[in-house]
Amino acid sequence: MRSAVTGPGRSVEVRRATARDAKRLTLLVRTSRAYEGPYAPMVEGYRVGPDYIETHRVFVAADTGTGLVLGFYALIVSPPELDLMFVGDEAQGLGIGRVLIGHLKAEARRAGLTGVRIVSHPPSEGFYRSMGAEPVGTVLASPPAVMWDRPELTLGTD
Repeated sequence: MRSAVTGPGRSVEVRRATARDAKRLTLLVRTSRAYEGPYAPMVEGYRVGPDYIETHRVFVAADTGTGLVLGFYALIVSPPELDLMFVGDEAQGLGIGRVLIGHLKAEARRAGLTGVRIVSHPPSEGFYRSMGAEPVGTVLASPPAVMWDRPELTLGTD
């Protein structure tokens, strides 16, 4: 399914990711300013490969004029969870995250889901809460993979 959204100064299309998107998605993750400093080890060496894209419901938001990938998310249906969501640094503040969350909710509804679990990067919690996600707990750190506690939220699909 493809959907087009006109955002501030641009037209954005949300489409299913393809194997050809893998390198760009990996670059979005590895270069995200949200994962600088103490968060950097979490994304070092992280890879969004063609195999991941084929296995999961991965969607990208792309500029319809240039084709530039501005952000993406990955939905796991069973159990329902937002596995990844990144918006490129150059696209922050343009409403791309809001567009992706709207698409995520619609995709989750099509899959028959009433809610989606989000284990948030701590600095992103405010964004998810502003999108309607409700806090339900905390996922404790699990060194050496994750060195900090993370907020757990549920996003309804209504």
